[in-house]
Amino acid sequence: MTSPAVTAPLPDSGYAWFRLAVSLVIGTMACAGSWTIVVVIPTIQAAFNTDRAGASVAYTLMMAGFCIGTLSMGRIADRWGTVLPVVAAALLLAIGYALAAWAPTLPIFIAAHFILGLGTAAGFALMMSDISHWFVKRRGLAVVIAACGSYFAGVLWPLLMNWLIPAYGWRTTHLIIGLIIMLVMLPLSVLLRQQPSRTTMAQAATAAAAQRADLGIAPGPLQALLTVAGFSCCVAMAMPQVHIVAYCADLGYGVARGAEMLSLMLGLGIFSRVASGFLSDRIGGAGTLAIGSAMQGLALLLYLFFNGLSSLFIISAIFGLFQGGIVPMYAVIVREYLPPHEAGKRIGMIIAATMVGMAAGGYLSGVIFDATASYRWAFAHGIFWNLVNLSVAIWLWRNGRQRGSMQPALA
Repeated sequence: MTSPAVTAPLPDSGYAWFRLAVSLVIGTMACAGSWTIVVVIPTIQAAFNTDRAGASVAYTLMMAGFCIGTLSMGRIADRWGTVLPVVAAALLLAIGYALAAWAPTLPIFIAAHFILGLGTAAGFALMMSDISHWFVKRRGLAVVIAACGSYFAGVLWPLLMNWLIPAYGWRTTHLIIGLIIMLVMLPLSVLLRQQPSRTTMAQAATAAAAQRADLGIAPGPLQALLTVAGFSCCVAMAMPQVHIVAYCADLGYGVARGAEMLSLMLGLGIFSRVASGFLSDRIGGAGTLAIGSAMQGLALLLYLFFNGLSSLFIISAIFGLFQGGIVPMYAVIVREYLPPHEAGKRIGMIIAATMVGMAAGGYLSGVIFDATASYRWAFAHGIFWNLVNLSVAIWLWRNGRQRGSMQPALA
């Protein structure tokens, strides 16, 4: 990160809350790329005369771009500030949507979604790492609110597309979305020029070093542990999120009931994400991660023993109530224990690992189902990886400083 001004606003100030609101809007804009392809897969299938798998490759390429962009933008932000990656993301999204709109063939449409993925990366890990520098007392809450941009994007853009596509067609809709994103993100990026003061960064570095000393572990191994934890939790998380619709269809309940369960998970995920922020400000990121991981594991275990329709709705609600806050906790933990001037890079690496975990978990669950003709072992597979995540979280929680003794160092 470039040299910040000495007169920068203090953490937890009115400016910090204003910046959080800007970050939430940017996240909602940038994360459009995660959801628009989901809406148009059947339309693209018909437009390019391909099968469902062929149309779905666009989503795969988008996620690949998302992962690479997450790794890159964090490093750029650490060195030159947040404005540059946000501006780059706005332009990438505008170009990606324009290319998708004008794509004459399916391969070009798919390539456009790799560009969209690169731009989408600015809406999640980057916003969490940036806002973490502007809060101390309410850092956990601020981080999870910034992370909610991805959920709000999942509400906004599909609804907008349902109105635009019947009126203007899918190609014009893509152009409109790209234009809206660029016109909103570019002006907002200017509002992120302010950087934390040297004093704020120095105090944060001192507090992180003190807490890391309590753990007795160097930054490198701690980063590796968190990366493994991020991968593990999302391998476990992927089983219900990716396969619950198919699971309900196999049980004879129909895909509509499965879709309702998925919506329930994601909807309650918003509440759990915000609640986890309040909790982490009291007990720390590691403790909150451990609680979320334990409850996610419990929900996965319940899936093994109950498969009635009402039971599945209840279990899916439990799953949603606790999984939403897990991923943002890695950003909180990074800011508690690791050097603040490396936050973008380190948070980006862990979030990228969670994306790989989601992809691997969804795929491996399908492989296990194909081999056993049942999701029972797929749920057991998820429980195993959840235990890996829980082990890391408990180790951090037990060996780290208790929140009561953390606060003087953080303040």
